Amino acid sequence: MARIVGVDIPNDKQVGTSLTYIYGIGRTTALKVCERAKVDSTIRVKDLSDEQLNAVRSEVSKLRVEGDLRRAVTMDIKRLSEIGSYRGIRHRRGLPVRGQRTRTNARTRKGPKRTIANKKQVSKG
Repeated sequence: MARIVGVDIPNDKQVGTSLTYIYGIGRTTALKVCERAKVDSTIRVKDLSDEQLNAVRSEVSKLRVEGDLRRAVTMDIKRLSEIGSYRGIRHRRGLPVRGQRTRTNARTRKGPKRTIANKKQVSKG
């Protein structure tokens, strides 16, 4: 397996797909990295020469990925929470941050449903 920024990327997959195993690199960014490194994105990782692999490594090192990106995201959330912004409060309470409805759905953020005794079901209609 090839190692880029501390992540083992799969050998049997195409370079464009393999790079998406790195946190912070999606499909579009992976294809741009291949383009800038002058490497065909459809070639398999195991078929890359050392020069091509080093070119991809140098392009990826210019991006903010893995630990640096995780740290930055955590610091951004902490900053929002400390200044008391609406988004920070939503993060703190574990509710959806981007304006989604919470009367129904939002179970991913809110967790399993907690039943409240004697709560009447209001019929919609």
